[in-house]
Amino acid sequence: MWLRGASRVEVSLEPPPGYYGAAGPEPDAVRRGLILDWVVSRRIAAGWRVESRSGSQAVLVRGQPVNHVLHAFLAAFSCGVWGVVWAVLALTNKVERIALTVDSQGQVLTVTAP
Repeated sequence: MWLRGASRVEVSLEPPPGYYGAAGPEPDAVRRGLILDWVVSRRIAAGWRVESRSGSQAVLVRGQPVNHVLHAFLAAFSCGVWGVVWAVLALTNKVERIALTVDSQGQVLTVTAP
């Protein structure tokens, strides 16, 4: 769990030297898939999880949505006292999504999604 204001260490998205092999400057679909696998595994190690994955694209997500049903039950059970906690969680919680794509040159493109 990340604390607000804590610095996050970003991992390198480029594969290590020699990862492409000796097939030439442009990697084929299999090598692009391997590059994406390597990048996704690095992101998973940094706390992300895979939401969807195709041949050369993956959508990763970090964070959990607030369980509003549970918090409504707790607020009703505690006569509204839990509502303060619920409000703070609803305002500060965020879910981050990114789409990773490997282009035909083997470069990893990262797009943040809502």
